[in-house]
Amino acid sequence: MDKRDYYEVLGVSKSASKDEIKKAYRKLSKKFHPDINKEADADQKFKEVKEAYEVLSDDQKKAHYDQFGHTDPNQGFGGGGGGFEGFGGFEDIFSTFFGGGGRRRDPNAPRQGADLQYNMTLSFEDAAFGKETDIEIPREETCETCDGSGAKPGTKADTCSHCHGAGQINVEQNTPFGKIVNRRPCNYCDGTGKQIKHKCSTCGGDGKVKKRRKIHVKIPAGIDDGQQLRVSAQGEPGINGGPPGDLYVVFHVRSHEFFERDGDDIYCEMPITFVQAALGDEVEVPTLYGKVKLKVPAGTQTGTKFRLKGKGVSNVRGYGTGDQHILIRIITPTKLSEKQKQLLSEFAEVSGLAPQGEQEESFFSKVKRAFKGD
Repeated sequence: MDKRDYYEVLGVSKSASKDEIKKAYRKLSKKFHPDINKEADADQKFKEVKEAYEVLSDDQKKAHYDQFGHTDPNQGFGGGGGGFEGFGGFEDIFSTFFGGGGRRRDPNAPRQGADLQYNMTLSFEDAAFGKETDIEIPREETCETCDGSGAKPGTKADTCSHCHGAGQINVEQNTPFGKIVNRRPCNYCDGTGKQIKHKCSTCGGDGKVKKRRKIHVKIPAGIDDGQQLRVSAQGEPGINGGPPGDLYVVFHVRSHEFFERDGDDIYCEMPITFVQAALGDEVEVPTLYGKVKLKVPAGTQTGTKFRLKGKGVSNVRGYGTGDQHILIRIITPTKLSEKQKQLLSEFAEVSGLAPQGEQEESFFSKVKRAFKGD
């Protein structure tokens, strides 16, 4: 199945800014997160959104994608339709028609182990302040019984008698061009160049066993939704003595009932009464660091914004701390006692404000006079 255009996945245009791309990702990642969305295809959509964001949020990857799309210019001849479809490039073509000539990888050379990924869900506060925790991951580890050789203790692996340790064999094929020789991984030793006659009873000759390993992770303060942390050398073990891979912890941050986050800044709404707005007041505002007092001046209108400097989130790379932005929202009472109605009516009269009915009547009277004037 063809991949969808990354801009289409995130629902943004090609001219979208980094902030627009990030906001689109945050919205969609929360919508399709498997912990929240239980639809059958939510997990696939979440992965699709994450993949699109990883490309479009990286300047180099984005430039590459804008030029080539999903096609890798280093693979084949443009990835399309005909010719030598299915070949990996010049080395494979040369190998196919001339029986080798490309670089041959030594099957016994040390190779780095595979990387692993672990998804972790954090509370809003834990993401803001960071924490230390232990996680358990399933991974392959070197078999202690055979020390990774795959052979029964006291024995050792022999050189493969079919490929003579090369890990590859020559396969002849008849083609319209004549008989050619193609090199393929040896299926007798799985390309390792070795055969084990007496296999280790613990790992069955693999040299590795599956285990659950507890790893201590330090989550930095300010980590945001969709970001990841690399834990060095905690991936799969290396091959033939190579270094282990890395573990990547990908974070998903739960939403908060009062706060919203944009980068290092925190946003919230603060409801106040009409009286507080008209006369002014000092109100307590919740922050991540506890309650602080905010002076609301007399005559404050709904939609007025205040800023609490340094009450946001610490930058994950150590570049200071964001601010908290407060949006004032004036609450209109829905149930009034007779006494309250009377006092408000008196207030309107003293202020020269006619009740709504009288305002409407006055308005229509002006309209009638305007038409009579015609």
